[in-house]
Amino acid sequence: WKKRRSIKMLLFSCHRRYPTVEIRAETFNGSTHVPVPSDSAFLKALLFELRLVDDHIFVEHRDTCTRINHSSVYSVRTEGGDLWPVLAFQKSGLIYACLPLVEESLEPRPPLLTVSGLSQGLALLLGIVEYLSSSRKNEAELSAKIGQLRTLLLQACPLGTPLNTNIRSLNSSSDDIQEVPTDENQPAWRSNTYKGKPQVNVSITEKVKCMQYDKRDVVDTWQVYGAVNCKCDIEGSAPNVTLSLNLPTNGPPLQDIVVHHCVTSVDPAMLMSSSVEPLDDSVYNGPYKFPFIPPSDSFNLCYYTSQVPVPPILGCYQLLEEESQLKITVNLKLHESIKNSFEYCEARIPFFNRGPIAQLEYKISYGQLDLSREKSLLVWVIGQKFPKSLEVSLTGTVSFGTAGKEHPTDYVCTGNTAYVKLYFRIPDFTLTGCYVDQHSLQIFAPGKPKVTASRELISSDYYLWNSKAPAPILYKTL
Repeated sequence: WKKRRSIKMLLFSCHRRYPTVEIRAETFNGSTHVPVPSDSAFLKALLFELRLVDDHIFVEHRDTCTRINHSSVYSVRTEGGDLWPVLAFQKSGLIYACLPLVEESLEPRPPLLTVSGLSQGLALLLGIVEYLSSSRKNEAELSAKIGQLRTLLLQACPLGTPLNTNIRSLNSSSDDIQEVPTDENQPAWRSNTYKGKPQVNVSITEKVKCMQYDKRDVVDTWQVYGAVNCKCDIEGSAPNVTLSLNLPTNGPPLQDIVVHHCVTSVDPAMLMSSSVEPLDDSVYNGPYKFPFIPPSDSFNLCYYTSQVPVPPILGCYQLLEEESQLKITVNLKLHESIKNSFEYCEARIPFFNRGPIAQLEYKISYGQLDLSREKSLLVWVIGQKFPKSLEVSLTGTVSFGTAGKEHPTDYVCTGNTAYVKLYFRIPDFTLTGCYVDQHSLQIFAPGKPKVTASRELISSDYYLWNSKAPAPILYKTL
């Protein structure tokens, strides 16, 4: 909106382009949902709330001293109720405003920090500010940029969720974007059509969580979950693509599969495989085919889990306190089925509720040991390979000085209850063996696309608990 003396003009509005967000708001907010009024009614109510009209009149709900706004978030009173949270601010004679989605009931009002849509809306508005402010010299140039804004926002947030808030970066490609699809078969999630050499990028990222206790009465647990990300630059309003995920012979099947809404059909047996139920001979083990019409931007085609027989790195951690020092022992073994080629691999050993490390004596069979600047964390850098034996070990004694406020504390890890946390990444490898068969990729579109496929395994919450102390979470013996 622009304020020109006493005249306020609506320059741009796009809230009606996102009925999907309206439906989600009704679902999340329930009986507390307030519908968005017409543009003119909303503008009038917003200007009144911002004291840009009728500012000489005292209105209790707006002007009372008990209601002092310390942020750019407002509650705008409309005929249908109070719209909240309305994010609004003025910049260079223009008023920028949006109504973020709140994914919960509005009564009582949740804390602003818990509303993720506020940060997304602010980033989008600031992106629009930067776009309109750059090289703005006259009214004609401003009008021209506002005329392009709707097209750019179709790229930035095709379904109402901001995907790219750098509006200026989208400006150069705006000529290639069609505001209204020329093909009635073009799906809503495909916001623009690509022009150029066709190419498809597919990446599989698997993460492994693990809890190891090295105890007879406590069961070690581990879980693998993966995501398949795609970026399809293909010409056409609704190109059809079929991608296949394959497993090696006797590979653990994929389970708990969740697919993107752009997938047009899927084998029901694929979706029925659940990690809650025990595996049997009839479980679906691929190949996993996904026919879909890709969105214009990068997206996650599917998510999955898998029950792999062993974790990639087996280990044990022992910590004993003797007089004024700690004795530590860490043993790690890389399973022989795992690719011995890391981008990085390290073990971090924190010491909670103690002072800085004053004295350290250690012996390691491989890698190097570093002490953090705060002297409360040991970092064992194993590097990019395990030795031929696939086993490494660390032993040492640690003594501490007087504790200060800057040293880490933890209410769970008290006394000898402590852990080692592993961090690693293995490129071109997945724990399930899952891979993309590039030769089976089918694309029903002009031209032969360049296909790039990659995969990786990353650690996530990979803990070795001290076997000489009680574990914080106990599991019944199976």
